[in-house]
Formats: sequence, C-alpha cells, structure tokens
Amino acid sequence: MIKKTWINWVSLFANVWIAEFYLKQNWIDIKVANELINKRCLLYNYFYPDVDMVCWDISDKNIYDKILEKARKNNCKFLLATPPCQWMSIAWQRNYSDPRNSLVLKAIEMIKDLGVDYAIIENVPKIMTLYVDYQWKQMLIKDLIISELSPLGYNVLPVILDAADYWTPQYRKRAFFLISKKWTRKIPTKQKQITVEEAIWFLPSLESGETSKIPYHYAKTHNERQILAMKHTPTWCSAHHNKIYYPKREDWSRVKWYDTTYKRIDRDKPSPTITMSCWSISSQNNVHPWRLKQDWTYSDARVLSLKELFILMWLPENIKIPMEEDRCSDNLIRQVIWEWIPPRLVENIVKNMPK
Repeated sequence: MIKKTWINWVSLFANVWIAEFYLKQNWIDIKVANELINKRCLLYNYFYPDVDMVCWDISDKNIYDKILEKARKNNCKFLLATPPCQWMSIAWQRNYSDPRNSLVLKAIEMIKDLGVDYAIIENVPKIMTLYVDYQWKQMLIKDLIISELSPLGYNVLPVILDAADYWTPQYRKRAFFLISKKWTRKIPTKQKQITVEEAIWFLPSLESGETSKIPYHYAKTHNERQILAMKHTPTWCSAHHNKIYYPKREDWSRVKWYDTTYKRIDRDKPSPTITMSCWSISSQNNVHPWRLKQDWTYSDARVLSLKELFILMWLPENIKIPMEEDRCSDNLIRQVIWEWIPPRLVENIVKNMPK
C-alpha cells in the first residue's frame, strides 16, 4: 500500500472558492490564494479561513512577490492558475492588446520561480488557438507555455475537457495545460453523463417570485410578458418560435430574435453551459425545463434557482453561503458562477496524481 502524503497548493486568480472544494479528500491542502476583487477575497476566506489570501493585482510586483514569498514559506508544490478569460471568449470582442493577456505570463513566471512539481493552467478552449505578445513577437499561448516550461523538465499536456464527462450535469468545455515534473499526465477517464432531470427533478416546482423551504431554492421575479411567453414554451425550445406568445417589449412589439434566448433547457441532457447572465430569461439557454400543467401550459417560467445552479455545478449538498451578510449576494453568486471550474472536473484531474 502506497502511503499518501499531503501536498500544498497555491491558487492564482482564485475567484470565490469553487474549484478547490473536493481537494482535501484527495490529500491536497490549499495554503495560499490570490484574487483581485475584494468581495471575492472575503467570500473565499469564508470557505477557507485558514488560507492566506493575497488580495489585489498579481501584475503589481509587490503583490507578486508577496504571493511567491508565502507560497515558498508554505512549501507549495502544486499551482492552479485560472486567468480571466473575457478577452478571449467568443462572447466578447477579442482584443490582443488587452493587458489581461499578460496574466498568463504571470502564471508561467510563478511556476518557474516557485519550481512547483505540478501545475494546472485553465481557461476557455479558445486559448489553444490564440496569440499573445511576448518578447517583441507574437506566439501561440500554447506554444509559449510549452517552450518556457519544457526546458525546465516539465511535461506539458494541452487538453480540452468537458465537465459533463466528469460527474457534472452541465456541458462546460474548458482548456487545461496539465503540467508536471514527476510524471506524464494522462487524460482522466470519462464518466457517465448526468441529465438535468436526474440532477434537479427532486426539487419542488416554483413560479416567478416563489420561495421554498429548501435553502437557496427560490425563484427570481420576472415581468409578466416574459412569464407569459415561457408558459407557452416547452423544453429545449425558444419562445421566439411561438406564433402568439413570443417575447414582447413594454409596447408589445416583438423582441429581437436570437434562437438561444428565451429558451428552455433540455431536461434529457446535461445543462448547456451556465452563462454570466443566468439571472435573466432573455439570456442564453437558461430557463427551467418545465413540468406540464393541467391547463396545458408549462410550469417554472423562470431562470434556475441558486440551488439548481449549485447542483448543475455539482457542489456539495450541504453548502452554506453567508448571503445575509455584506460579503455576498444573489447577484454576486450568479455573476461568478459562469467563471467557476466545476470542482468534480478538477478532482478527476488530480485524484490519481502520485504524491
């Protein structure tokens, strides 16, 4: 029997706590973290009170040096870096001169300075084909990571994984650079996919503005025009295709037509990727799947509750969030949900790692 030992972890661009949820049961202990936004730092420390959080911009040399010092002091041998992806996302206009591009370089620099045994750099799949300015020339980010780390003895495996293949009832493709000195990383074995119905159908039905006795299972309030349109829209369909009950503005003129908006989720598959605007019916693919009612309309004419979103991210069932305090709010959670790496995906990447 191989004796397992703890390995210490440093998390860059840590957001609010999600990716790391199942790491302690895999003998990984988070010691140091860095995040730019103060509210996220506070929430991170609510979940991980023993983690040394350095809150501010890693591009600031003093902040970078402070993170490095703390990581060295704690003998951190594993690094996770999830730099902001807005600048390279399809949903945003890409700007190659955006200063956030350099954050990938900061992650590479920290790996080299710290000399970790293992590292993961994570981002949207588009990172695999994008360039960054480096030493007076443009390089593919993928080539840059490999060229900078391979001479130091690191094995680098670029791979795109879908969270739906790893115990997460949500299609969510993410790019990973799996980096290791001690072994050649392998892609984790795919697991059975979980449908939306299998994941959330035990929860009671809710209409707009309703609440339940289940923590975090309450419905956002929507306007009557949106509700009317969605009451006549079945699963995996957009209300824009309704002949009478299509989305309307206040003056009852037709809303601009995009097939992915005002759309019910397909309950027979994993959920589509949760978006930044998961609070809005008019955003992409985020309306509850429905139950057929006796009047032949469809129930749950609303976006998903926080509880349903937590399940589709496969967070711990007993999760508690201090929403009654200033550090957190419904809007903050919905804003950052689309940035989270589902923790079961991270767990599957690291759980078989020799330590």
